Amino acid sequence: MTEHTVQVTVNGEHRTVTVEARRLLADMLRHDLGNHGTHLGCEHGICGACTVLVDGQPVRSCLTLAVQADGRTVDTVEGLGTPEQLSPLQEAFSANHGLQCGFCTPGFLMLATGYLRETNNPSDDEITDLVASNLCRCTGYQGIIDAVRDAARRQP
Repeated sequence: MTEHTVQVTVNGEHRTVTVEARRLLADMLRHDLGNHGTHLGCEHGICGACTVLVDGQPVRSCLTLAVQADGRTVDTVEGLGTPEQLSPLQEAFSANHGLQCGFCTPGFLMLATGYLRETNNPSDDEITDLVASNLCRCTGYQGIIDAVRDAARRQP
């Protein structure tokens, strides 16, 4: 077994972790660093529940090796806000009933965070295309679409 030292900035905090070469980023975040907000659904990159931002870009952490994050910045749902001070996107998900059972929510929040950083005024079709890349098994995409649209309007 080959182990590697990974230096990564997670939610603004520099972390050093020793991992096996085959360790997934999702497992490193959850098990080695305690970021349990990153959920694992299908573990095949299909559902998107494990989506995090690496250097600002949404990635499936279940398809990314931890060593690929070495020297990079990773943002997880824990970095968006606090229970006392939700991020504007989290507030929009709450206000528009985009949370549903909540299992897929971290992935949707990170996907939308990355998207809204690059897109100021998305159309409904663009938002629909965006959220189609993640799966919600509660079958209620309208609240998620409304939340992303609401958050886009709240952007400065």
